[in-house]
Amino acid sequence: MTDLKIALMELLRKYQPDQDMVREGLQLLAEALMELEVTEKVGAGRYERTSERTNYRNGYRLRNWDTRVGTIALRIPRLRQGGYLPCFLEPRRRAERALLSVIQEAYVHGVSTRKVDDLVQALGLEGVSKSEVSRICQELDEKMAQFRNRPLDGEYPYVWLDAKAVKTRENDRVVNMAAVVAVGVRTTGDREVLGFDLGPAETYEFWVTFLRSLVRRGLGGVRLVISDAHEGLRQAIAEVLQGAAWQRCRVHFMRNLLGYVPKPAQSIVAALVRTVFAQPDIEAAREQLDRVVASLGRRYPKVAALLSEAAEDVLAYMAFPREHWQKIHSTNPLERLMREIGRRVDVVGIFPNAAAALRLIGAVLQEQEDEWRVQRRYLSMQSMAKLALTPSEPEAALVLDA
Repeated sequence: MTDLKIALMELLRKYQPDQDMVREGLQLLAEALMELEVTEKVGAGRYERTSERTNYRNGYRLRNWDTRVGTIALRIPRLRQGGYLPCFLEPRRRAERALLSVIQEAYVHGVSTRKVDDLVQALGLEGVSKSEVSRICQELDEKMAQFRNRPLDGEYPYVWLDAKAVKTRENDRVVNMAAVVAVGVRTTGDREVLGFDLGPAETYEFWVTFLRSLVRRGLGGVRLVISDAHEGLRQAIAEVLQGAAWQRCRVHFMRNLLGYVPKPAQSIVAALVRTVFAQPDIEAAREQLDRVVASLGRRYPKVAALLSEAAEDVLAYMAFPREHWQKIHSTNPLERLMREIGRRVDVVGIFPNAAAALRLIGAVLQEQEDEWRVQRRYLSMQSMAKLALTPSEPEAALVLDA
């Protein structure tokens, strides 16, 4: 089996466009290689009964594979536990193409710098024509528009929202713009990028516009929204996603809270506050929070007041299945994605225009969406079934004003 896998990999590496290899043949070759890899990973062939089995197949995910003989629709096997990505697929390929097109576009718009020139040299982009740049940009923009504007069907009980500052050139000036991203979890437990946009600032008006665009595309069934405590975002959530509970990111809250505590005492205060989150249910957490507030009141009155004021917001996640608590009490799941966006954005530094920034951000998000589709569910279907029986806020009523 190992020798066959090596032979198949060698064929995949050596095929040339002038060999007149049809797409169907390459697709069969790729599917055979995936079947070999999955058999090795699972420890058993299809329908095979063996004591060496460590996992089970669980259907397929569709993903397009861009090759020199055209685009091939691959049926990538899914596993019940863990994810699987074929060895011949290139992670982040779409994002890398977007990065290259953004750097080239900087030249086209006359905003090149020594840093950008060094990047182009390092990436081996010498000799790329303006027409080739335009073709790449057009192709990426079309795919990004389809991804960004696709309908959202089904329900998304959990939604995470976050924003990141991005520098762009507007009218010969460098300005900071806000890139906003929404990620949701379906009732099946699968994660999905719901939407993204770029605006002049992270204001209430921009957040309202963004959330309403998600509603127009079909966002529904929202039970809990997780974000930081940006005032404009809070107002927008309350207005557009009426009926959904709001969870203040616990990580951000603790950081803000400890800002009022002298550094030598921060570890002690943090440990005391965390006893609230260690409780088995929301009622016990509320009782412990009252005790902690009373304990901190004399020495750190501002800390006690902040904790008391934010009590319901930081404990909202406890009204949902316990299996979900670790993943819905903060924006950490989305922040990992935002850090990846930041890593790509930092390479460019200053985008030549807003469209170029959207192109790169959209490409990174599309690649992440593809990876999520071949990984195991973010939340199990068994725990999501409990969510339907969990009494919480009234059923989310999403309101879209005219």
